[in-house]
Amino acid sequence: MLYAERDEQGNITSLSHTPQSEQAEAVSLQEPAVTEFLTDKDNRQALHDLLKATDADLARVTEDLIDVLVEKGVIMMTDLPEAARQKLITRRQARLSLSELIVDPDDLIL
Repeated sequence: MLYAERDEQGNITSLSHTPQSEQAEAVSLQEPAVTEFLTDKDNRQALHDLLKATDADLARVTEDLIDVLVEKGVIMMTDLPEAARQKLITRRQARLSLSELIVDPDDLIL
């Protein structure tokens, strides 16, 4: 999801991955005003920032896709290059460790 800030004339002045103010509105990447904003030479940094902000999300989608393909037997982990397997294993272990640190407030005894 993208969020846009607009000026008084309705022109997009900024895009972000999360709402930056109460005036931010959800917009589609296919919206002509978004395309115009992103293709403007002066807004190249905004496009770079947007891509950078979505990199982690896309990495997670890729991990989930690989997990589904392995679960369904479409591919095997050994089909992947060793370096890719190691990166996936490292990320999976990091996520598992992080999830073990997060405590559900309902489990706390007050």
